[in-house]
Amino acid sequence: MIKIEIKEGENIERALKRYKRKHRNVQIMQNLRDSRYFTKPSVERRRIVQKAQYIQRLRDAENI
Repeated sequence: MIKIEIKEGENIERALKRYKRKHRNVQIMQNLRDSRYFTKPSVERRRIVQKAQYIQRLRDAENI
């Protein structure tokens, strides 16, 4: 469970922004979506490799 302590005089919107950032970094929703259906290990590895290739292409294009 994610807990956010609101500091003295802190704006509620700023605390909400911190909560959203922590929630995104913990990847709670992504884990829930991933565990909804079974994916074969080979498919999972292929997806990871494709993601790495995509990121590498972006970095190569940035350096050109």
